[in-house]
Amino acid sequence: MRPFDILFSILFSIYIFSNYSFIGIDKSDKDKLLIEIISYVIDKGHYNPKEMNDQFSENVYKSFLDGLDGQHRFFLKNDINNFSRFKSEIDNELKSSNINFFDVTYEKLMLRISQVKEFYPILLEKPFDFSIKESTSLNYKSLPYANNLDQLKVLWRKRLKLSTLSRFVVKKEEEQAKLKSDPSYLIKSDMVLEEESRMLTFENIENYFELVDDLDRKDWFNLYLNSIVMEFDPHTYYFAPDDKEAFDTNMSGKYEGIGARLQKKNQQVTIVEVLSGGPVWRNNLLQVGDIILMVAQPNEEPVEISGMRLGDAIKLIKGPKGTFVTLTVKRVKGNIEEVEIRRDEIIIEESYAKSAIIKKNNKKYGLIELPKFYVNFKDYNERNAASDVKKTLIEFNNEFVDGVILDLRNNGGGSLKTVVDMTGYFIEKGPIVQVKSTGGRKEVLSDNDSSLIWDGPLVILVNEFSASASEILAAALQDYRRAIVLGSNQTYGKGTVQNIVDLNRVLAANSYGDLGALKITTDKFYRINGGSTQLEGVKSDIVFPSLYNSVNIGEKDQSNPLSWDRISPAYYSSWEDKIPYNYIISKSKNRLDNNPLIRLIIEQAEWIKHKQDDYDYPLDYKSYLDERESDKTISERFDVLDNYDSGLSIIWLPDPIQTKGSKQDYIIKKDRWVKGLKKDMYLDEAINILTDISSNNSISSKKLAEKNN
Repeated sequence: MRPFDILFSILFSIYIFSNYSFIGIDKSDKDKLLIEIISYVIDKGHYNPKEMNDQFSENVYKSFLDGLDGQHRFFLKNDINNFSRFKSEIDNELKSSNINFFDVTYEKLMLRISQVKEFYPILLEKPFDFSIKESTSLNYKSLPYANNLDQLKVLWRKRLKLSTLSRFVVKKEEEQAKLKSDPSYLIKSDMVLEEESRMLTFENIENYFELVDDLDRKDWFNLYLNSIVMEFDPHTYYFAPDDKEAFDTNMSGKYEGIGARLQKKNQQVTIVEVLSGGPVWRNNLLQVGDIILMVAQPNEEPVEISGMRLGDAIKLIKGPKGTFVTLTVKRVKGNIEEVEIRRDEIIIEESYAKSAIIKKNNKKYGLIELPKFYVNFKDYNERNAASDVKKTLIEFNNEFVDGVILDLRNNGGGSLKTVVDMTGYFIEKGPIVQVKSTGGRKEVLSDNDSSLIWDGPLVILVNEFSASASEILAAALQDYRRAIVLGSNQTYGKGTVQNIVDLNRVLAANSYGDLGALKITTDKFYRINGGSTQLEGVKSDIVFPSLYNSVNIGEKDQSNPLSWDRISPAYYSSWEDKIPYNYIISKSKNRLDNNPLIRLIIEQAEWIKHKQDDYDYPLDYKSYLDERESDKTISERFDVLDNYDSGLSIIWLPDPIQTKGSKQDYIIKKDRWVKGLKKDMYLDEAINILTDISSNNSISSKKLAEKNN
C-alpha cells in the first residue's frame, strides 16, 4: 500500500469516528476535545503506536517540563516536587481527556514568570564586576532547580552577567579597532562600555518577556500536545491552525526567509538543514550545526534567543523577501561570528541537479550533484530529478566519461518514484526498496526496465545529512554491489514516511473552530536485503572523516525514534566480481590513512566535540578573554583545510532549462559552485576511486572499447 493509500485509510477511519460520542467532554472545551481526537488518530493511523502506560507518562512529563523551562530559569524545586505527582498519571489523564497536569504547570509557570519580571531589572541596576573570579554552567540537564527565590536570583544574576560580559568583550574589541584606524580616536572607558553592555542585556531581556507576554494559553497547550505526540516518534507533530497555514504555504512551494531549518537542541537554536535554493545555501553563509545566539533587525540591537521558544525565535529570523537580518552565530568550529543575510524567496530552480565534467590524468569523469529528489506532483512528466539525471547520463555517455560520481550529500530526500526510476538507470532490472505500512502491509517497488543508462564505474557521495530517498538509492546500489559509497560513517537514518491528517475532517459538524492538523508516521522503508534504513541509515564502504564525526546528528540522536528492524529480503542478484570491491576499498583507505589532512580533520572534529561538551563559562574578563583567544589560536590550526585546492580541471555543464534571474547571475553561481568543487577533498578521493575502478575491472571495458573506437 502506497503512502496516499494509507492516508485514505486513516481518513476513512476518521469519517467513522465523526459520529463518535465524546464521553465526558464539554462541547466548549476544545483542549480536551483535541486530546481525544489526536489520541484516536494516532492509535488508528500511526505505524507503531505506543501503549500509554506509566513509562509513557514519565517521558511526556520530562519532555513537557523541558519545553516549559528547560533552562531551569523559572520553576523552583518545590514546584517540581508538586508536579511529580503527575509523573505516572498523564496516561490516565489522556485516556479520560483530562488536562490537570497542564493546568497546574501552566498556572505555576505564569506565577514564576511574573516573579522573575519583578526582580531581573533590580539585578541590572548595578554594574557588574568583571574582576571577580566566578563561573556559571549552561549544562541545563544536570543543573538542579533553585531551592528558593534567592537562589533563583543568583542563577539569573550570573546569566545576565555572562550576557553582559560577552557584549563587553566585543565592545572592547570594537574600540581598539577604531583606535587602530584612527589614532586620534578617544576610546570609551571600561565603565562606559560596561554600562552600555548592561543596558543592551536589559533591552534583550525586556524583548524576551514581551514575546512571552504575547503567548496565549493555547500556545502553551500546543507545546503540551506536541510533548505527547512526539513521544510516538520525532516526526509525528501537531500543527496548530496558524502552524498548519504556514505548513500549507511551504507545501505550495512558496518559501521566503533565510532558507534554513532550525531545531532546538539543549535549549539552543541550531541549524539542522540548509534549504537548497535559499539565500543561506546560495551564499554558503551557514552550515548545519551552527548555533544562533542572537538576532538583530536593521538599526536595532540584537535579541538573545537562547531559552526562547523555537517558534518565537523563528518569527524574529524570518521575514519578507529583500529585508535583512543579522545573526550572531556560534560556528560548528567553535568561533563566534555575525552573519548578515538578505531574506529571499527560495528559488526552486537552484535545487535542481547540477553536472560537470572533471578531467584528471587524461581521463574524464562525470559529476552529478543532486540536492533533492524533486518532482511536480501534479504532472510527473514535467521536469523531475529522474528525467534530469537521465539526460545528464546520456550526455556523459556521449562524452565517453570514464566514471560517474553521484553526489547525494545534504540531500534530504523527496519523491519516491524518482528514486525508483533513477536507481533503474544503473541496473538492468530488479527491486529497489521495500515499503511496510500501518497494519503490516508490505510492497516491493521495482525497476522493470531492463535497459541501462550508465553501466560504468560509479561512486556515490553521502554524508550525515543524506536522508530518506537518498538513503534508498544509496542502499539499493550498495546491495547490488553496483556502486561504492564514499562519505560519513553512516547517513542520517530516516527510514519513515509521514502523512498529514486534517483534524477538521474528524467531526461531521465542527463547531469548535479550526482544529489544526496532525503529521503522522505511516510507513517504513526497508532495503532490498531486508534491513531497515531507520536509525542505521547507509554505512559507507569507505569512510571519509568530517567535522561532524563527533557531533550528535541523525535520526538516532532524535528523541523517541522508531527502532531498526529487519524483514525478509527481496529477490535480487548483485554485480559480483564486476567491481573488485575489497581491492578498491583497501586502496582508498590506505590513501586516507596516510593523508595528513585527514588526520587534521579528525583532530578538528574531536576539538569541536570537546567545545560542545564544555558548558562552563568564566565570568571574569581576563579568564573569558584568555579562553576566547585560546579557542581562536586552536581554530587557526585548521585553516589549512579551508585552503585546500585539488587542482582538478572542472567544466560545468549548462542547465538546458532556463532558470530564473539573469544569465550573468547564473554564470556567477555556477562559477562559485566549481570553485567549491576544487576545494572538495571528498570529490578528489572519489576521482581516485573511479580511476582505480576503471583501471582494474571489467565493467569499464565496454566504455573504454567504445571510446577507443
